[in-house]
Amino acid sequence: MTMLSDVFPGDRAVSVPAERTSESDAETGQGSAEGIAAPLQKKWVFDLGCGTGRASEVLAANGYEVAAVDLSIPMLREVAARQLSSVVTIQANLVELDAIADDVAHGAVCLFSTLGMIQGRANRRQFLTHVRRIVAPEGRFYLHVHHRYSALSSVPGIRQLLTTGLRSLTRSDWEFGDAVYAYRGLPDMFLHQFSRRELMADFAASGWRVDRWVDLSIDGASVRESRWGIAGGFLIVVE
Repeated sequence: MTMLSDVFPGDRAVSVPAERTSESDAETGQGSAEGIAAPLQKKWVFDLGCGTGRASEVLAANGYEVAAVDLSIPMLREVAARQLSSVVTIQANLVELDAIADDVAHGAVCLFSTLGMIQGRANRRQFLTHVRRIVAPEGRFYLHVHHRYSALSSVPGIRQLLTTGLRSLTRSDWEFGDAVYAYRGLPDMFLHQFSRRELMADFAASGWRVDRWVDLSIDGASVRESRWGIAGGFLIVVE
């Protein structure tokens, strides 16, 4: 979470002039995608695919109003259980954010490889386009993804890479980089792993420009300092 505070540093003076908007959703602590419908008075950051709210808590501590967005009601309940007065929970599908107005956010985050959990490149690009529309022109979007070719660092990984490549040639519903596996009690967790070229094309297609790109170690636990070797994932800031 260190880089999160670097991208969205502590800022207690976050109020900015804006028209008066409804505070009913903020008071209840939960809303829907329709709950953010006009320019807001404070600096809002959207935590997209918020999960249990780890990033939301950091952003709130740094002085931001946070819209914690997730499709899972149990996850949103965990966010609400943190009792953070500056965090509003919103249940929404990340591909279906049409009800959220343009330019309402100071920034957005999408961490823990949530972008890769969206199946289908067209859907991922639609999500990225929504975020570009929701975040104000001067705003930033910070995200984490897994690197497809980190699989080359192990024999099982090479097998997985060959499998996903072959499936992408024989199945219309499968893309190179897709994987389904058991994870934390889920029998069929979907995750798409990205190449650098794919990400750059997706950012360009959705109106984003890369500001910062950080390679992670194979296990994702640290920043990869060496120019040699294979990255396990990426932390990326676009604007």
